[in-house]
Amino acid sequence: MSETLSRDTLDATAVSLVEALAARRVSALELAEAAIGRIEARDGPINAVVVRDFDRAREAAKAADAALSRGERRPLLGLPMTVKESHNVAGLPTTWGFEHAKSWIAPSDSVGVSRLKAAGAVILGKTNVPVALADFQSVNPVYGRTRNPWDLTCTPGGSSGGGAAALAAGMIPLEFGSDIGGSIRNPAHFCGLYGHKPSYNLIPSRGHAPPMVGEGAGVALAVVGPLARSAADLQLALDVLAGPDVEDARGYRLDLPPARHARLADYRVLLLDHHPLAGVDDEVRAGLNGFADRLARLGAKVARSSSRLPDLVKSHGVYNGLLMAAMSRGQPGAQPISSHEWMSLLDAQAQIRREWTELFDEVDIVLAPVHGAAAFPHNDEPDPAKRILTLNGEPTPYFAQLAWAGVATLGNLPATAIPVGRTKAGLPFGAQIIGPYLEDRTTLGFAVLAEREFGGFARPPGF
Repeated sequence: MSETLSRDTLDATAVSLVEALAARRVSALELAEAAIGRIEARDGPINAVVVRDFDRAREAAKAADAALSRGERRPLLGLPMTVKESHNVAGLPTTWGFEHAKSWIAPSDSVGVSRLKAAGAVILGKTNVPVALADFQSVNPVYGRTRNPWDLTCTPGGSSGGGAAALAAGMIPLEFGSDIGGSIRNPAHFCGLYGHKPSYNLIPSRGHAPPMVGEGAGVALAVVGPLARSAADLQLALDVLAGPDVEDARGYRLDLPPARHARLADYRVLLLDHHPLAGVDDEVRAGLNGFADRLARLGAKVARSSSRLPDLVKSHGVYNGLLMAAMSRGQPGAQPISSHEWMSLLDAQAQIRREWTELFDEVDIVLAPVHGAAAFPHNDEPDPAKRILTLNGEPTPYFAQLAWAGVATLGNLPATAIPVGRTKAGLPFGAQIIGPYLEDRTTLGFAVLAEREFGGFARPPGF
């Protein structure tokens, strides 16, 4: 397939590609070959798609074409995509970046991967992550470092950084990631993309666990969800992925409420651009405020404070306590907490969740930074506690930026990352649209409206 034809197809949205496949304007095998060609041509310096499953992808594409020719219609039938390395895909390694796990092969698909395949997706391979999914970068001793297509000297984010880099570079139209500390939202922000952190447990996470651990009971705070180059693609993916797991499906069904409004002018927006524990670069804050001003000019009600906003310092303490316990489990030297400490944290989380419910009686969404900076240079300091992040020319603690992720994560709230601007250096940055629990269609619907009104993803130079 020529580069011109490849650009005409692969640079389209996932929604458009599914429509083209159903109309037989392009075949699934043609799309798979185009995506494989893009990966082989572009991924060398980026190092995003680190586990490649091209032979099985070709077979899946042929099966999709046969199904399409029979008149079958499924939401993703014939669409090529990748998944984050941390998701189990039967027959492929799952390492989470741990060198000791590089030979472990997943015996079965995760629930999310199973649903993607059932919807007709063609899985090309898996994308890079940091060790233990625990960094704003994506580098590990098994697969090496992933670089940002906007600037190869900078991070694409973590922990879904490989998928974000592949999307931004035009290799694939859709990615399946995960998020506990901004791991979907940060890469979307750093690469100028869209990413959705769903409400907690809206998409079952079974099969997304450290290698050799087994399916387990899931991880507090952690979710799995999509990244894409358009907001509508996130909606498409969520419709495929969301819904109770087998046991819960005996008595529960998915019935998400629709978006609260059909026009941007009708939204009540709370702008949150300061956090007492995490700084924000002036360019990012200015871009966020500029976006809020544009919403206000359209007629949206934009507030810059609310007495109902949960205490951010207290919230971060609870979030950090839960996060450290969840992320350190099984790690060498980790200090366990008592069961009573854990239950006290859960009690505090429940109270803060009630406070969020009260806030969303008076506003529809909260508009906040995803991360205080745009993509920053690769940081090889081996001791994470010694890393610094420069904001407005001043050194700040590297992991203080977890506070912005925790705003939505602690409350189990949906948060959609959208691109809103670029720095003077030309790097993209985004905002997160935070909504009420289980009102994922509100944050996604807002993102779709904002994309139509203001524009969205732009290709990095050279891609």
